[in-house]
Amino acid sequence: MPKEFIVAIELGSSKMTGIAGQKNLDGSITVLALVEEDSSSCIRKGVIYNIDKTCQSLTNIINKLKTILKQDISQVYVGVGGRSIKSVKNIIVKDLPTATIITQEMINELMDINRNMTYPDQEILDAATQEYKIDNQYQIDPVGIQCNHLEGIFLNILWKKNFYNNIYACFEKANIPIAEMYLAPLALADSVLTDSEKRAGCALIDLGADTTTVSVYYKNILRHLSVIPLGGNNITKDLTCLQIEEQEAEKMKLKYAKAYTDIKNIDPTLNYSIDKDRVVESKKFIEIVEARVEEIVENAWYQVPIEFADKLLGGIILTGGGSNMPEIEKVFRNHTNTPKIRFAKFVTQTVKAKDAKINNHDGTMNTILGLLAKGDMNCSGDEISNDLFTNNIERPLTADSTPKVSRNPNETAGTGVVPTPAQKREEELRKKKEEEERLAKIAEEEEKEREEKKRKENSFLHKGFRKLKDFFLDTISEEE
Repeated sequence: MPKEFIVAIELGSSKMTGIAGQKNLDGSITVLALVEEDSSSCIRKGVIYNIDKTCQSLTNIINKLKTILKQDISQVYVGVGGRSIKSVKNIIVKDLPTATIITQEMINELMDINRNMTYPDQEILDAATQEYKIDNQYQIDPVGIQCNHLEGIFLNILWKKNFYNNIYACFEKANIPIAEMYLAPLALADSVLTDSEKRAGCALIDLGADTTTVSVYYKNILRHLSVIPLGGNNITKDLTCLQIEEQEAEKMKLKYAKAYTDIKNIDPTLNYSIDKDRVVESKKFIEIVEARVEEIVENAWYQVPIEFADKLLGGIILTGGGSNMPEIEKVFRNHTNTPKIRFAKFVTQTVKAKDAKINNHDGTMNTILGLLAKGDMNCSGDEISNDLFTNNIERPLTADSTPKVSRNPNETAGTGVVPTPAQKREEELRKKKEEEERLAKIAEEEEKEREEKKRKENSFLHKGFRKLKDFFLDTISEEE
């Protein structure tokens, strides 16, 4: 009998990662396969710019996973991010008649109005409700409260439309069905942050190769999300000014670079070797590295909204490959004056794996493991037989071929925040139908009002004529 598993793919700037794993009844995850493909030639700053090369990389990942698993793959979970993602605060105001009790329908109406907001060249991927302002007080759940003024405060996460379309075009062209799509920063946060950190307030900073992602939480709610186009690769490129190639610069960065070096410990006579014949002054090397690290840290901290900067009792949580640079926490502490800094080197779930890349616990696998943890549908297909004739038979995907994976009863199922084209069409049809029903209801009410007005007018005229008739009859009777 074919085994069941979940497959997730992360579209990173330096590499594209595919993973397959099983969720166990005790809540742990067993990793069955992990493969990587270089994506530097097709994805830049987290954004696809070469569709053909991306399709090829996706196909390679799926084929490698199939070979390891010896099973077909029916669908995959996908994590998306990139520099085009940002959050925008939006407030919807509704004035109510005196002493109105708020209902769930009113809240749903505010959410729908917010969801229908339009932004030039961008669309809303997800909307996080912040809170509601009831007259002059703030509430998380306002249903049942009496007020005259209601405000819904939302955090809309936006993404450029063409980037969204490019991702679906790649998976469609590679013939890879998508189970659900998730915002990678949110999946990461759910897997590395504790409930107490989210509640007390914290800033999760993911230091990647091409981008740095900042997610701010307070009172268990996402308050801000932004991606800046700066990462570890910028340090590498800066080092090429020392007349060395990028590959050599990357090796030197990994070997010698520190985010902070005390001026007393800098030896002006010390040189770092590039190769057998060439060296570079350590002082110059240190200056280049520290200048770029400071820029990344300052820009990352600048993303934290002022109203939350002094409320982050949970501190700063650093993750990603860039968090492995020695003394990085010292730079953050110096520039943010935040004493509490924690490294998230691994996810909070229990993960069983044989692959050294996962067992290194260096923060580089956190996002892909977070995506794997989000999945709740079986992604396995038929077993791959050694029979060449059997393997060449194409099997159509059916609903029966993707049963639910057995999960821990206490675990909640993940919900993709990025809609598929089919879901978007369905949502558009639903909204169109609701709008038609709303307009029909308005027309019906207007018609009723016209009929009532006409009835009243007729009634008024009828009474007027009756009084006039009575007046004439009285007058005639008096004359007689």
